[in-house]
Amino acid sequence: MSEEHNQDQRRRYSGPVVDGPGKAASRAMLRAVGFTDADFSKPQVGIASTWSQVTPCNSHIDKLAEDASQGADEAGGKGVIFNTITISDGIANGTEGMKYSLVSREVIADSIETVAGCEGFDGLVAIGGCDKNMPGCLIGLARLNRPSVFVYGGTILPGENHTDIVSVFEAMGAHSRGDIDRIEVKQIEETAIPGPGSCGGMYTANTMASAIEALGMSLPNSSAQNAVSQNKHDDCRAAGAAVLDLLERDLKPSDIMTRDAFENAITVTIALGGSTNAVLHLIAMASAIGVELTLDDFTRIGRRVPVVADLRPSGHYMMSELVEIGGIQPLMKTLLDADLLHGDCLTVTGKTLAENLADVAPYPDDQQIIQPLDRPIKAQSHLRILYGNLAPGGAVAKITGKEGTRFSGRARVFGSEEEAQARIDDGSVVAGDVVVIRYEGPKGGPGMREMLTPTSAIMGRGLGNEVALITDGRFSGGSHGFVVGHITPEAFEGGPLALVAEGDEITIDAEADTLTVNISSDEFELRRAAWRRPAPHYMRGVLAKYARVVSSASEGAVTDLPN
Repeated sequence: MSEEHNQDQRRRYSGPVVDGPGKAASRAMLRAVGFTDADFSKPQVGIASTWSQVTPCNSHIDKLAEDASQGADEAGGKGVIFNTITISDGIANGTEGMKYSLVSREVIADSIETVAGCEGFDGLVAIGGCDKNMPGCLIGLARLNRPSVFVYGGTILPGENHTDIVSVFEAMGAHSRGDIDRIEVKQIEETAIPGPGSCGGMYTANTMASAIEALGMSLPNSSAQNAVSQNKHDDCRAAGAAVLDLLERDLKPSDIMTRDAFENAITVTIALGGSTNAVLHLIAMASAIGVELTLDDFTRIGRRVPVVADLRPSGHYMMSELVEIGGIQPLMKTLLDADLLHGDCLTVTGKTLAENLADVAPYPDDQQIIQPLDRPIKAQSHLRILYGNLAPGGAVAKITGKEGTRFSGRARVFGSEEEAQARIDDGSVVAGDVVVIRYEGPKGGPGMREMLTPTSAIMGRGLGNEVALITDGRFSGGSHGFVVGHITPEAFEGGPLALVAEGDEITIDAEADTLTVNISSDEFELRRAAWRRPAPHYMRGVLAKYARVVSSASEGAVTDLPN
C-alpha cells in the first residue's frame, strides 16, 4: 500500500474538510485553535470528554482528555478535544430531576455523533465516568463507526470505614427508622466520597466499564483502574495512540462490537454480579451497531454463567479492592479457559480477546473477592428475566439468592416514586408488602427513574428480606433486595402494571422466572375497560421529546429505532 493511499484511508473524513484551495476557510478557523501547517496532513482524532464539576465521577476527566489528546499527537495524529454532558444520578436520585438521567444517555450519543459528524474526525476517543456516559459514548461511537476507543474515568477510592454513596442512602433509611441519629448520618455523608471517581461498588458505572472492556472497546485493564492513579493517565495516552493503530488497520466498532462480543460482555457482567442497567444499556448499544440482542439472550447465557464476584452492593468488596488484585483480566482468562468467552473476537488492541489474555497471571492465592467457578456465589445468573401476566413483554430482576428466590405478598400501589417513598419513610410499608411503583417507565415518567432512594430506605429500615419492590422504572446498580424493574409494557402504555389494585397478591418467582398477579383474566379485562391513560407530565422540552420517540425498556429504551 502506498503512503499516499495509506494517508487517504486514515484521513477519509478530515481530508474533505481541510484539503485543497477550497478549504482555506476551514483551515483558517482551525489555525485559530492551534493547528499548524503540519497538522492538516494528520488524521484528526476527536477526544470526547465528559468532564464536569457536576459530579465526582467526572471531575478529573479534563486532565484525562488532555492525556488522550497527547497520546494521539505522539502517535502521529492531531487530537481535538470536545465536550459532551453528564448528569449525576447520585445527586438527582429521589427527585424530579432524575427523569433526565436516562435521557442524558441519548443526549451524549447524539452530541458525539453530531460533533464528530460535522467536524470530520477520522477516529475518536471517548472518556466516560458516571453511569450514562458509558453507554451514551458507545452508542455515539457505534453510530459513527469510525476507529474508536473508549476509556473509563476510573473508580473512586473507599470512604472512611469502607463507605460509599450507597452507605449514605442506606444511612438515611436507618435514620428514618430511628436506628441512627442525624450526627451519625452527617459523619457518613462527610466521609463517604473522598474524591474523584465513579461509585465504588459493582454498581452501574463499574458494571458498564467492565462490560465494555469485555466487549473489546477498551484497552485491557481500562475498567479496573482507580480514577486517581498514574495507571489511568497512562491508559488515556495509550488510548489516543491506539486510535492511530486502528486507523492503519481500518478497524472499526462494527468489526469489534459483534454478537459474540456482546455475549462476552453479558458473561462478564453476570460473573461480576453487575447492575440490572447492563441489560438496558447492552441492548441499546447492540441496537446502535445493528446487532440483534434480546432479553432472552441474558437468560440463555445466564443458565451457564455463575456469579463469582463478592462485590457490593450484595457482596462485601469494592472495585478499588478488585483493582489491587488485578482487575477483571484474570477473571476473563478464567472464563475463557472454561469456554465461557468467545476468544476470537477482535478488540481495540488489534488483537483477539484470547491474544490479549494469553499472558495474564491468575489472582493471588489468598484473595477472597473472586470465587472459583466450581464454588460460585450463585450457580446461575443473578439477572433474571421474568415474564407473566404482569410482564408479558418482560421484566428484569436482580436476585442474588441471599434474599431468597420467591416472594409473594400484597400489593401496595403507588403512582410515583415520591408517593412510595413517603409511605416507606412513615412506616406504612411493612413486612409482606410488594411495593408497586408505576408510571415511571420510559414514556410514563418520562425517563425511567432509578429507585435507589426507596430501595435504600427499605434496606435501611431492615426490611430487605421482607418487602419486595416492582416497577416499570429501573434501579441503580446500588440497589439490592427483592427488586424487579423494566416491567414491559409500562403502565403508561396500558400495561398490566396499570391495572394492579391495592391488596392484590403478587408473586415473584426467580426459579420459574415469572412475575404474576393473582387475578382472573375476566377481572383484568374489567379493569382495563375502566383504565384511562394519565396526562403526560411534560408537553414541551427534552422530556416531552423523549417520551414521544423512546422505545420500550425491553428494546433498550432507545430513541433511534429505524422506521
